[in-house]
Amino acid sequence: MTPALPYTAHADGVRLAVRLTPRAARSGLDGLVAGADRRIAVQLRVAAPPVEGAANAALIGYLAEVLELRRSEIRIVSGETARRKVVALAGDPVVLSGRIGEWIAAAPLRR
Repeated sequence: MTPALPYTAHADGVRLAVRLTPRAARSGLDGLVAGADRRIAVQLRVAAPPVEGAANAALIGYLAEVLELRRSEIRIVSGETARRKVVALAGDPVVLSGRIGEWIAAAPLRR
């Protein structure tokens, strides 16, 4: 059985499931996590606090850096004020899927 992926390709790009932890000691990828509904998400940490959109801005900045995208190509589709979010990444879905796949390849799955 193939493990589920935290992203899905769409005609205009990729949707990425994220579980965000604000106020962390460091920003970065912390692995993959399965939710209660068994959906897989990328576990990310950002140093910014969840105040006035600072954590969301840090999330967008981090994703732009690691996935080589412009900030304007990334938007939060759902979960603006929640830990679990869906982020839309604009661009070629094949290229984006490849970048995400390489980025999370060695990430451990946490349950």
